[in-house]
Amino acid sequence: MWCLRRMFRISWVQRVRNTEVLCRAGLEDRQLFKDVKRRKIGYLGHVFRGDRYAFQRLVLEGKIEGRRGIGRKQLSWLRDIRRWTGIHDFATLKAGAIERTLHAV
Repeated sequence: MWCLRRMFRISWVQRVRNTEVLCRAGLEDRQLFKDVKRRKIGYLGHVFRGDRYAFQRLVLEGKIEGRRGIGRKQLSWLRDIRRWTGIHDFATLKAGAIERTLHAV
């Protein structure tokens, strides 16, 4: 995306959305985002099912103690998946990933 913005000379100050940049380039934005969704949800299943992903599972399930930093909250990886699937309960999301029934809406 950065490369396309550079080619079209779109500054970050102009606040042009990624979908608009892809339209200007003549690329199919929907297919790109569908692929990203599919891969993220697939990786979530690997993390919850696999033994090799213990550290990643700990990061997803864990909470950080202390106070939150100043400023706007960062978009989280898990929040994207919750929004795409429509499942907001972590236990249901985890069960769906383990049973391979998790799909993007």
